[in-house]
Amino acid sequence: MPIEIDIISCISERFNALRDAEKKVATLIMDDLSMAANASITQLANSAGVSEATITRFAKAVGCKNVRDLKIKLAQSLAVGSRFIDDPIDTTGVQGVYESIKHTMDINRKILKEEDVKLAVEWLHGARQIISIGMGGGSTMGAQEFQHRIFRLGYPVVAYNDGLLVRMVASTADKNDVLVMMSTTGFTPTIVETAELAKQYGVKIIAITAEGSPLANISDLVFPIVTQETDFIYKPSASRYAMLALIDVLAMELAVSHKRRSRDRLRRLKLALDAHRGGVDRQPLGD
Repeated sequence: MPIEIDIISCISERFNALRDAEKKVATLIMDDLSMAANASITQLANSAGVSEATITRFAKAVGCKNVRDLKIKLAQSLAVGSRFIDDPIDTTGVQGVYESIKHTMDINRKILKEEDVKLAVEWLHGARQIISIGMGGGSTMGAQEFQHRIFRLGYPVVAYNDGLLVRMVASTADKNDVLVMMSTTGFTPTIVETAELAKQYGVKIIAITAEGSPLANISDLVFPIVTQETDFIYKPSASRYAMLALIDVLAMELAVSHKRRSRDRLRRLKLALDAHRGGVDRQPLGD
């Protein structure tokens, strides 16, 4: 796949090295990206007050092959959205972070189906092995967190986030295994391809992902994640909290569905931790 270059960053970084006429073109583009992406070379030249030859020189000066290549890269930057170009304003401050998390949790709690949780618990409890897969920031953390939640209950679980390893694991799994796949968007190619590969061998797939996404369409059971991102791009996405909440739900239901087994494992864990670290009685179990 071709490497996508952010042309806006290239223009900003090379601005001081440009000729005066080329700086006029750069300023024009930065001030009105939409116009620049859709204008002809003649319109760009007239708007910047320079010659068409200057537009051509500018394109090469910022790393483009020609004006057409420049226009393509400008269109790509425009497609990303103005919120990543203009400086978005947020007035909620620190409180907005907490409100965003609460709002996300409320939305996702409403769409969780308890019958799906029961089915997932049944599959997970009966699995020969549980394979937890996630890529990217939140999804990688989610996959590892799922492993950390249920190994302590005695389940054979392992987490992967390497692109090559997940393919290898999917190709060696079978109908006795369960894949728990996490992807906030459900569009990550490696995740989707891994799910397709696993399906060929009859592996059950539980997905925590966006409803209607490619990953969701492949999976046998989907726990949908709803994300409502705002224009304020500096605040981390709250979607990962919805993913973590689902992981906690599955872990708790696995534990209570086999209480004696879970209690024995957790007691052993508590004994081992207290003997090692000391402290008060109500400390979390290894968190």
